Amino acid sequence: MNNWFKRNGIHFLIAAIFLVICFIYFTPAFQGKTLGQVDVIGAQSTQKEINDYRAKDTTILWTNQIFGGMPAYQIWAPYPDNITSTIVRVLTTVFPNPIYNILILLFGTYFLFCVLKLNPWLAAAGAIAFTFSSYNIILLDAGHTNQAFAIAFFAPIIASVILTLRGRYLLGSSLLAFFLAMEIKANHLQMTYYLLLALLILLGVELYHALKSKTIPAFFKSVTFIGAAILLSIVVNASLLWSTFEYSKDSYRGNSNLTQNTKEPSSGLTKDYAYQWSQGVSECFTFLVPNAYGGPSGGPGAETLDQNSETAKAFVTKGVPADQATTYAQQIPNLPGPGLSLYWGNKPSTSGPFYFGAVICFLFVFGLLVVKSRLKWWLLGTVVLTLLLSFGGNWPYVSDLFFNYFPLYNKFRAVESIVAVTSICFPILAFLAIQEIITATDKKIIFNKLKLALYITGGLILILIAMPQVFLSFKPTDYQNGIAYLTQQLRGDSAFANTVANSLVNDRQDLERADALRSLLFVVLTFGILWAFIKQKINLTVFSIVLFALTLVDLWQVDKRYLKDANFQDKQEAEELVKPREVDQFIMRDTDPDYRVFDLTQGIKSDTYSPFFHKSIGGYSAARLKRYDELMDNQLSINPPNHDVMDMLNTKYLITQDTARNYKMISNETACGHAWFVKSVKFAKNADAEMQAISAFSPKDEAIVDQRYQSLIDTKQHYGGDPNATIKLVHYNPDHLTYETGSTTQQIAVFSEIYYDKGWKMLIDGVEKPYFRADYILRAAIIPIGNHKVEFIFHPASYYTGEKISLAGSILLVLALGGAVYTETRKKKTGAVPEPEPVKKGKK
Repeated sequence: MNNWFKRNGIHFLIAAIFLVICFIYFTPAFQGKTLGQVDVIGAQSTQKEINDYRAKDTTILWTNQIFGGMPAYQIWAPYPDNITSTIVRVLTTVFPNPIYNILILLFGTYFLFCVLKLNPWLAAAGAIAFTFSSYNIILLDAGHTNQAFAIAFFAPIIASVILTLRGRYLLGSSLLAFFLAMEIKANHLQMTYYLLLALLILLGVELYHALKSKTIPAFFKSVTFIGAAILLSIVVNASLLWSTFEYSKDSYRGNSNLTQNTKEPSSGLTKDYAYQWSQGVSECFTFLVPNAYGGPSGGPGAETLDQNSETAKAFVTKGVPADQATTYAQQIPNLPGPGLSLYWGNKPSTSGPFYFGAVICFLFVFGLLVVKSRLKWWLLGTVVLTLLLSFGGNWPYVSDLFFNYFPLYNKFRAVESIVAVTSICFPILAFLAIQEIITATDKKIIFNKLKLALYITGGLILILIAMPQVFLSFKPTDYQNGIAYLTQQLRGDSAFANTVANSLVNDRQDLERADALRSLLFVVLTFGILWAFIKQKINLTVFSIVLFALTLVDLWQVDKRYLKDANFQDKQEAEELVKPREVDQFIMRDTDPDYRVFDLTQGIKSDTYSPFFHKSIGGYSAARLKRYDELMDNQLSINPPNHDVMDMLNTKYLITQDTARNYKMISNETACGHAWFVKSVKFAKNADAEMQAISAFSPKDEAIVDQRYQSLIDTKQHYGGDPNATIKLVHYNPDHLTYETGSTTQQIAVFSEIYYDKGWKMLIDGVEKPYFRADYILRAAIIPIGNHKVEFIFHPASYYTGEKISLAGSILLVLALGGAVYTETRKKKTGAVPEPEPVKKGKK
């Protein structure tokens, strides 16, 4: 045991250093403070009804809080039989947010570099390089916890694949199953999808090598174990994946129901929406120079102009006092007009750049010159592909091919986020380059290539300092619109508006030059320690520790621009941060458990406010139902909204603003209620006809039904013959609605509940009966003569049966990991553990 501690002492030391780094950087988190995280607050509004029932120890799988109603498991679900749920729960209980995410990033990447056979200090430096890449830090500050959690498992998944490919079949595949199961649990399939693209390239490189070296059987054996691991990770997450796959066909990302009057493509997202956040081609200079594009577009991380800025000087020249001129200069980038932000790229907004570190970029270029491992070609291929895809609408040639023809690619938005994969490739190649220095016998050749890397990287930075206009314009595409806006604000003084706009351009250049000088310093320092190591002025341990420190300082300084102590705040519940308005308080006096509110002062598809207090017509979720989205586009987003549709959705209250911006509540006396009997049915031949029919109809009197349901309705039967017939909601639970009916004739009931047939069952007096869709989006059913109890129960097999499969998968995963540990322990005792070959040199 003592020998074991002695052998692994360095790993424990580095683990302790990681913890210290976390404590220093995230001190407020350890003090009980939390990040502001606007997106988290928005998520809490979406989860309002879910959390209310959780407080009663009740899990609901359907919520009516947003968009009329949708599956709750697309927002939150416990998945208790999935072992990864338990692990996540332990992590989030033991470590405050975002510490657990940072630790997974650090230890996962450290594991990868250990698999790549780097010494512990270099492996630690590599872990720092990926963990503190600015995008990861910005995601945490923004509250994109699931995305950051998914990215955190990139490194250990890659390490597990490499282990498997190098002959550690059981260990590698077992770890791959575990880490991939955790990755899938993060429920950010976009990040998982992007990672799998990178792994496909890796397998392609390995297949080529196997063909050349005639080791095809070993390759396919590895692929078999990898395939088994992927399958096991899917089984572990069966409930999550099955329910998501089932819902995806009806979700916003699914096929369009309409062929006319639709804003949506026939399948997937619109290209404009998917490409809205695309990486600018020249914006990639931020990998090396963080402020090459001006930094964040707003928020606490945005750059602030001071009295020495060109914009402030322009106002001083105009005769404005110096203090006031500085104030004006600081206000200009925050004006609502176009093209005035210090960020001048094409993204609608940004919280900061992708900065990989000057140290890492220099070493990456060096790696392209010296690394002989076939992994270089995988890394280079992945970098090229991910960058081309990240350009989206800015250079669409490759993106369009994937968007139009590659399976599932058009289901994802914000294509710039694929740069997260690029960000792990850079440090991998960078530290493989260090490994080449360590193992090289001819240091002269290595040093010559190091000088060439300095000339390339340093020369590029010098151009960005001396003549940045060669690569960067510093003018946004809406530059002229910005001048027009300034002219208006300056009461028609177009000459001064042009002066201010040009001063902003100069200030953007100054920000870029300052960071370029900073990057040049880090490149020179990195070259210096590499020179000292190659010339044997310092030993490997000293070199590794210095490189670790240099990498940390480089990234830390930039990260602190975007996530600093001031971003943390005392922990408060959402209810303390979001206060109800007077109109909200008045509406909340209504004790009816199931009615809807249409807040016309909020964006119907981006309403994160109203759901805190009401069951809302709108909301915010990228996983909303496609059919409801189409209803919003055609009936509710128009001016004025279709009152008949509001009535059928049981919209009892509307919130508006008067000309003085005072909030007003309008009570809708014609709302149809929870359920009602109609007098007639009108059949529509397709979705387009349905949408047209509900544009003007009487929802209380007639139901518009797709002709596919005609077999469920006796068209010869006369409905609505009992004017005294009753139907009322007697019990409300989002998963279980109970109604009581009474009629002397057979009736057709329409329910103001969203139709979704993947889990909802209707029972009449305890016996399951068919129901159908009416009025494009609602539920309807035939109700027989007499007094009856009608129930709608949400019990999706994809969740409940999926949980049983997840439990079986979790047991298998534990057995696989236990078997791997046992086998590896026995091999070590007999000295039979094969060495992985992550940097095996071979012909190109």
